[in-house]
Amino acid sequence: MSDPRVAAIPVQDCGEELSDIRASGVFLVDDRKRDPEGHYALLRHSLIERLQQAQQLLPSGLRLLIIEGYRPPELQRAYFEKYVTELRRNNPGWTDGRVHEAASRYVSPPEIAPHSAGAAVDLTLATADGQEVDMGTRVNASPEESGGACYTEADSISPTARAHRETLCRVMSSAGFCNYRTEWWHFSFGDRYWALHVDRPTAIYGPREGTGT
Repeated sequence: MSDPRVAAIPVQDCGEELSDIRASGVFLVDDRKRDPEGHYALLRHSLIERLQQAQQLLPSGLRLLIIEGYRPPELQRAYFEKYVTELRRNNPGWTDGRVHEAASRYVSPPEIAPHSAGAAVDLTLATADGQEVDMGTRVNASPEESGGACYTEADSISPTARAHRETLCRVMSSAGFCNYRTEWWHFSFGDRYWALHVDRPTAIYGPREGTGT
């Protein structure tokens, strides 16, 4: 997200509402990011439909496990500032520009964050009974914590974890999603990063306030 071409993509929001992914009863939804308002389970409606397509493409015995969808802008800002503070503390010689660029690789700046547009979902794979499979790192592992193993194409993970990542990327890509390559669990559709990745002139989803439907 530190690429200036992402921020340069204009947004023409289509006005699609946020919907609660739990309403369908189709998905496994983890509660580790649960918040009182239920923001974590909200996504633009068309993303939920695309997730259904992706789940149908999974091999027998595997399901999508949804971790987090919509993230209010103020929460995104808090995440970003917390990570900036951590990087500054651990790298006192870095300039502000370098800190911002490094932070943006892992936590999107609030003004362009796909999660705050309801256009991104963090997810993993699980067995039919909800047990997470080996993906090489935990969801939301930082580059520092994981030694870079959080990058989707990291070569330091096991063959089993790599196969699981390839399966996840395959079904999500088939449903129109774009993976953020520094986070194997993060996929988006309709946001600025997606627009740049698929060579679209505008994003169709921008930052949203509110709790949806």
